[in-house]
Amino acid sequence: MILAAIDIGSNAARLLIKEVTETPGGKLSFNKLNLVRVPLRLGFDVFENKAISEDKFNMFLNSMISFKYLTRAYAVQKIKACATSAMRDAINGRSVIEKIYEHTGIQIEIISGDMEANFVFENHVAENMNADHSYMYIDVGGGSTEISFFSNGLLIFNKSFNIGTIRLLKGQLTESDWDVLKNTIKAVTKGHKEVIAIGSGGNINKVFSLSKKKDGKSLSLDLLKDYYKELAANSIEARMEKYNLRRDRADVIVPALQIYIQVMRCANANEIFVPRIGLADGLIQHLWAEIKNKS
Repeated sequence: MILAAIDIGSNAARLLIKEVTETPGGKLSFNKLNLVRVPLRLGFDVFENKAISEDKFNMFLNSMISFKYLTRAYAVQKIKACATSAMRDAINGRSVIEKIYEHTGIQIEIISGDMEANFVFENHVAENMNADHSYMYIDVGGGSTEISFFSNGLLIFNKSFNIGTIRLLKGQLTESDWDVLKNTIKAVTKGHKEVIAIGSGGNINKVFSLSKKKDGKSLSLDLLKDYYKELAANSIEARMEKYNLRRDRADVIVPALQIYIQVMRCANANEIFVPRIGLADGLIQHLWAEIKNKS
């Protein structure tokens, strides 16, 4: 069965198409057929002006029309589309969603922060965890950061915080926002085994690529700090040239590193693994589970 997930984030929209196969023994395989990313940057409108502008809406609509035809080309059988932080905050979010549906037939669900954290958890990140450690899953987006904490193979904590790269770039985070995040992580991890971080999001994926590390290897907290200092010391244009970054990556990668570093410090985590999974992957896992439950 071919399934698709659409993730409308604060920085970008993603269409992920996967073919799901199941052996007679029940073993599942999720094979990625395509991943398309469009830098919509809805958060730059919403976090500053509280609404999605006409220009952004047109870009949004054209992207969704393109996604519709791509899903048809791949003979996608089921689609799950969700919007996150920027759409949650947009005063015209509901009307935008209705117009998108009228033009494309794609129903987008605006999900809460905690629902977003739960969908990310659908990636089954806990399955390969070593019982000798605790694990903190960190998913940093443009408008929010999702945190899941596992200890002794159990999910202990799962929550979304309104701390994201675009909010940070726009100077919209207060000391109180940071204090809530820091104090929560310290309280949740206290008394548990040594924490290893698991990171997702386009920015940590890019840092992992820059590091030239082999898949399955971790990045140290010290290495993240070095990248933060190095990237922050350069202008956006210099980052684009020196590190071959798109503009829509070059501006948010520094605040993203700041968030990962803060979370890891508070959790006393000295390394982070980057398995290259995110919300869209979790949506497909959830969609498949829904289909199986109905069959």
